[in-house]
Amino acid sequence: MNSDSTARETPKLDASRLPRHVAIIMDGNGRWARKRMLNRIRGHEKGADTVRAVVRATREFGIPYLTLYAFSTENWQRPDTEIAALMTLLKRFLKSEQPEMLENGIRLNTIGQVERLPADVRETLEAVKAATAHQTEMVLNLALSYGGRAEILWAVRGIAEKVKSGALDPDAVTEDLLAQHLYTREMPDPDLLIRTSGEMRISNFLLWQIAYTELFVTPTLWPDFSKAEYMAILEDFQKRERRFGKTGS
Repeated sequence: MNSDSTARETPKLDASRLPRHVAIIMDGNGRWARKRMLNRIRGHEKGADTVRAVVRATREFGIPYLTLYAFSTENWQRPDTEIAALMTLLKRFLKSEQPEMLENGIRLNTIGQVERLPADVRETLEAVKAATAHQTEMVLNLALSYGGRAEILWAVRGIAEKVKSGALDPDAVTEDLLAQHLYTREMPDPDLLIRTSGEMRISNFLLWQIAYTELFVTPTLWPDFSKAEYMAILEDFQKRERRFGKTGS
């Protein structure tokens, strides 16, 4: 990383107004590859390079939580060859990035139906999570085999079991209690959600958590997403007035 360019760029951001939690829908790997007449897997490989750069930038900016939509429950419908390649790429990424996570105080976390992942991928995930469990500077939260509706259903079922057993009074079920049964119960809701590739939809991502999240959609395909554009989006975020349903005054 060029220290001179970092010194010039970083002062643009007001450290006191940075989001605590950024979530990103990383979209456009396939289209990036198709535009270049390449195999879709090449797009995913280039997208992994962008993941690496964005994680580094997030840590540099001092943002404590980053959630990346890496693989959705709907993605299981893709061709088996593509799924296998994605799982291999994920495993390779985790192994290669563990030393940098340890060096930079980054803890790996996952949300989603990770039990559906191949056994060797789960083993690698758990190993990296265990190795980085003591890190406190930043949480890299990978949404894997994740779906927002499935998460809410999982939470409701957990609450229903407690009500059925008599351990919980139905009148005690509140928004806060439901939030404590979600995958994200140990982290704040996202302040900023970024979607690349220009698609104007949420795609079943963090449906409960983004009730008052600031949204930013960029036409840039994920493999082309840069630190400079990330900074520009953060600058835009800092100019917004977040009212949470109240008046500006």
